[in-house]
Amino acid sequence: MANHQMKTRARMLALAAATALSALTGTAAHAETSIKMVLNWKYEGPQGLLFLAEDKGYFREEGLDVTFDQGNGSGAGVPLVANGAYDMAFGDINALIELAAKKPEDAPVGVFMMYSQPPFTVAVKADSPIKSPADFPGHTLGGAANDGALKLFPALCAITKIDCTKVNITNMQPNLREQMLMKGQVEGVFGYVNTIRFSSKLIGVDPDKELRFIRYGDYGMDLYSNAIIASKKLVKDNPDAVKGFLRAINKSIKDAIKDPDAAIAAVQKREPLIKPVIERERFDATIANEMNHDEIAKIGFGDVDDARLGKSIDIIVKAKELPRTPALTEVFDRSFLPAKDDRLTVMN
Repeated sequence: MANHQMKTRARMLALAAATALSALTGTAAHAETSIKMVLNWKYEGPQGLLFLAEDKGYFREEGLDVTFDQGNGSGAGVPLVANGAYDMAFGDINALIELAAKKPEDAPVGVFMMYSQPPFTVAVKADSPIKSPADFPGHTLGGAANDGALKLFPALCAITKIDCTKVNITNMQPNLREQMLMKGQVEGVFGYVNTIRFSSKLIGVDPDKELRFIRYGDYGMDLYSNAIIASKKLVKDNPDAVKGFLRAINKSIKDAIKDPDAAIAAVQKREPLIKPVIERERFDATIANEMNHDEIAKIGFGDVDDARLGKSIDIIVKAKELPRTPALTEVFDRSFLPAKDDRLTVMN
């Protein structure tokens, strides 16, 4: 009888403990802040920089439950955050500048600069007569509607003093870009250098021999590119969540640079059909090019140089004849950044 009572009491204690644990777990889960983030593109190597933060539990440590969705162009994420569909985006800061000029009440804000070098380009075949922007008039160029380089084309036309109206522009599905170029359906395509370079490799094209890249940065457009952007609502209502997200991302980027294969594995976990060898090359090229600017050694990864960003804003406003010039703080807010010492070591 005593033995039966002891067993019963043990079961009751175990049940009470399980109930308490369940309550605690439920409370913790309830306390997590959910963040929906749209990416710049389909799953590819460089996004492992972000995915490791989820896989290693860095978001969870910050009390965050982050959901990533694939994107459809670096410019596409900005309006999706502005209209409330997403809390954050990995998107083009130049598209944000344009929206901030037109609809300052809705525009999100950049909080962490990822690509400090301009990756924007028009790619043509190596034997094309198009060798510089001056050769664009009279030819047909193509790009996805939300492509960052296409959206910046009016700015390139303005700064190089060419007539955009004499350039034929056709829109295409992003996955058809390289095929249409190689088949001669268009004479040049808009995009990011490394996106085109490695997407070409996936269809058997050698970009070093068969393509030529006309880079915006070579023609006075020293612009920033992709950043982590956050909605007005998120930065106002939950600034600690933004800070926690950026701390997690900063740690994730360090880990990814130290172990690129782990970053690619994180991408493959989400998209088993990627070709890891190509995506590793894309990852390495992104680190070496888009994410590697001399200013980082001074200001730390994730921050911007105010004078350079101000010049970028002026270029976009003038080229697109925007109704107003957004203030720097409307475009980028560094108050959420991790400590500078933590960001100075990211690229080392």
